[in-house]
Amino acid sequence: MALTGLDIYKQLPKKNCGECGPPTCLAFAMQLASGKASLDACPYVTEEAKEALASAAAPPIKLVKIGTGDAVLETGDETVIFRHDKTFVHPTGVFVELDDTLSKDDLEGRIGKIKDLVFERVGQQYRVDGLMLRSKSGDIGAYRSALDTVYTSFPWALILDVGGFASDAGTLETLVKEVASVRPLLYAADESNYEVMTRIAKENDCPLAVKAEGLDALADLVQKITGLGYKELVLDPSRRDLSAALADLTQIRRLAIKKKFRPLGYPTIAFAKSDDPKEQMIEATMYIGKFASIVVTKAIERHDLLPLLTWRANIFTDPQKPIQVESKISAVGNVTEESPVLVTTNFSLTYYSVEGEVEASKVPAYILPVNTEGTSVLTAWAAGKFSAETISAFIKECGIEQKVNHRNLVLPGHVAVLSGKLQELSGWKVIVGPKEASGIPAFMKAKFAS
Repeated sequence: MALTGLDIYKQLPKKNCGECGPPTCLAFAMQLASGKASLDACPYVTEEAKEALASAAAPPIKLVKIGTGDAVLETGDETVIFRHDKTFVHPTGVFVELDDTLSKDDLEGRIGKIKDLVFERVGQQYRVDGLMLRSKSGDIGAYRSALDTVYTSFPWALILDVGGFASDAGTLETLVKEVASVRPLLYAADESNYEVMTRIAKENDCPLAVKAEGLDALADLVQKITGLGYKELVLDPSRRDLSAALADLTQIRRLAIKKKFRPLGYPTIAFAKSDDPKEQMIEATMYIGKFASIVVTKAIERHDLLPLLTWRANIFTDPQKPIQVESKISAVGNVTEESPVLVTTNFSLTYYSVEGEVEASKVPAYILPVNTEGTSVLTAWAAGKFSAETISAFIKECGIEQKVNHRNLVLPGHVAVLSGKLQELSGWKVIVGPKEASGIPAFMKAKFAS
C-alpha cells in the first residue's frame, strides 16, 4: 500500500532547509507521495529512512534501458498521466519490425533504409529508435543468421523475438550471449517459458518483455518474475483488438501512477498490427497518445514515419517550455557586410519559418532571433518580451554591428508599432517587413536583390 504524505513526513529530518526544492519537509513529503519528487533530493535523510521509504521514493513506473551507449533508449520513469500536470519525460520508442525470412540482401537493404530515416525539423532530429527482429520462420538457425546481419549492420536499440525458442534453452542462451553487449529487449516471457526467459535475461543483464492477455494475468506473471529476482521488465498486455489494447494501456498507467500498483509499474509495448501502412500509423499514433512506452510498426517509408515522429515530438514537448533556438546571429547563405538583417523571436517554429523563407528568396541575410523564452512574435510582443528595448539590447550585445557596414533592420510587420521607438533606441533604420513569413521571398527580392 502506498505511503501517505504524513507517513513519509515522519521519516524526514524536519529541517525545513529547502535544499530539496520545496520550502518545507512536509511539502517535500507530499511531492514524494504523489511521485513528483525523488528522495535523493534530500541531503539529510538517513539510511534507515531511505530503506523505510523505498517504495514511496521509487518512481511509479520503473526506468528501463534498452541498448547501450549512444544507442540507449530510456523508457518508463513517468510520474503523471496528463502532460500538463508536469510533463512526460521519455518519448515513446518507435521500432520498425523485420523478420528472419528475408534474404540477407533484402535485410541489409531494409536496414539501410531504416538508418536513412532521419529528419530535421525546427532544429530537432527525428529518427526511429530501433529495430525488432521477428521470428517468422520458427527456426532458430534462420533467426541466428538474420540476427548476425542485424547485429553487425544496425547501430540502434534491438528487440529480439526469441520467446519461442525457450524450449531449446541452451541454444537460446548461446544466441543471447553473443549479442548481450548491446543489451537488447528479449521478447517475450509468458506463462509457459518465464522461468527460462527470466534466467537468461538476468544472467545477460538484458531487459525482458512480459506477455499475458489481460491485466490480471499480466500482474500475476510479473509477480512470479520479480519473485525470481528480476525487475528490468517491459509489459505487453497482448490484446489484439485496438480498443481493448488502448484500455489496457490506460489502466496500466492509471494503476501504476494513481494506485502505486507495483506489479504494473513498468514500461509498456504495443504493436501496430494492421497490414495497411496508413492504418498502422493510425494505430501507432493512438498508442503514443495512450500510453505505450514502445511502439512497433512494419512501415518503413518516409511519408509514413515522418508524421508519426512529428506527432511523438509534439506529445513529448514540455508544454511549459516551448522549443526554442539559441539566441545568436544566424547567417543564411553567403553573407557579406552588405547583407540585410532581419529580427525575429527564438521560438523554433517562428525562427525556422523565417529561415526557410529567407533561403527561398536566394538573398543571403542575417537573422537575429531575440530571446523571448520561446514565444512567437505576437505572443512575445503582448508579454513585453519582444519590445524596442529587448531588440535594441540584443542588437548591441550580439555583435551584428561588427559584421555589416549598414544600419538597416527588418522588423516583422505584425509589430510595426515598435519601429519608431526601436529606431530611436538602436540608432538603426527600421524597415517594416511582411506580416507573414510567406511574404519574405517577394519582400527580399524587391528590397535587396541586386
